[in-house]
Amino acid sequence: MKRVISSLLIATALVGSAIQPAAARDRHHDNTGRIIAGGVAAGVVGGLIGGAIANGGPRYADEGPRYVESPRYVEPQPRCWYEDRDVRNRYDGGYHAETVRVCE
Repeated sequence: MKRVISSLLIATALVGSAIQPAAARDRHHDNTGRIIAGGVAAGVVGGLIGGAIANGGPRYADEGPRYVESPRYVEPQPRCWYEDRDVRNRYDGGYHAETVRVCE
């Protein structure tokens, strides 16, 4: 609720600053700048209100300890690493060094 109220206060300030008083308006120009400013202000206000609504509620993560019915033995993963080993060439019968994954 605090976010919604603060968003509305910010929106009111932005809209109030975008609107000029009637005495300050210049009658010789078109209103294109004011229309663009009003559209930008409306977009900002809409984004603030939408963001406040979207982030308003509590979030619950479904992550935590999970319990099984009976204890089970889980086999550990094999320990693996990479080594440089000599590997036989297919074409000329010689050897070359190649990085190979080795597991226990």
